Amino acid sequence: MEKTKSGFAAMIGRPNTGKSTLMNHLIGQKIAITSDRPQTTRNRIQTVYTDERGQIIFVDTPGFLRKSHNRLGEYMMDVSVGTLADADVVLWLVEPSSYIGEGDREIAEALRKVTTPVILVINKTDTIRKDQVLGIMDSWKDLYPFAEIVPVSGLMEKNLDDLMDTIFRYLPEGPLLYDEETLTDQPVREIAAEIIREKALLCLKEEVPHGIAVTVEKYTLRPDGVTEIQASVICEKNSHKGIVIGRGGAMLKRIGTLARREIEELAGGQVFLKLFVKVRKDWRDNELLLKNYGYYKKKES
Repeated sequence: MEKTKSGFAAMIGRPNTGKSTLMNHLIGQKIAITSDRPQTTRNRIQTVYTDERGQIIFVDTPGFLRKSHNRLGEYMMDVSVGTLADADVVLWLVEPSSYIGEGDREIAEALRKVTTPVILVINKTDTIRKDQVLGIMDSWKDLYPFAEIVPVSGLMEKNLDDLMDTIFRYLPEGPLLYDEETLTDQPVREIAAEIIREKALLCLKEEVPHGIAVTVEKYTLRPDGVTEIQASVICEKNSHKGIVIGRGGAMLKRIGTLARREIEELAGGQVFLKLFVKVRKDWRDNELLLKNYGYYKKKES
């Protein structure tokens, strides 16, 4: 009988390489929010995949930033770098291109400080011709002593079985770390806050999203079976508050409607969602506010 394997697979890469999308497709359910905006993922997010071979705990991290312009950026870099040493295997996601930029070279330097095996995942192969894949793999192979190089398309679910087989090969033998039914260690109210932020990223103008945070102040199940949620959308400027609310409240209503539909799928029932908008000037550089909004290093249990 084959022994069970279990361990942590850290997903790293530059912003917009598709880490969250790939992770959602690997576990078969949306847990991490996605958008085409950089810095969509701000926190370390764990999801759990279990089958007869064992268990993979995927750890999605913020995209590596070359420069941090505020304390939130510094926090995100600390999360990304700190995850490397704790992982059993690292999945480094890159765009399907032969060009290797300075940001990727900096990631390679960060990886040289750990002994964790690294699998280079060339994502988004659905955007290139099939005959280009080998050339791209060849251009990356000398950058770092990769354990494996695996081309995939997370969005189109191409070659994901091969990637899963490869990950399991590098995990240690051991018992399951989570119950078989577990999909994530994120509390439901945190996922709800992230869904609201995702819809804000989708709806809002270019200058606003980086300065947006979402906090859930109330998350209760009423006697009538309706989940009641009160949440605040935090922005940095009064001018941004007007954009978030929109003419006659139309923008905030649109964000709330999109978020409520998805949260209802998550909660498995009717949701009453009330959104407020608050201004907290320069919150991304305020250590106390960063902690209040969930951006702090959580102690390992």
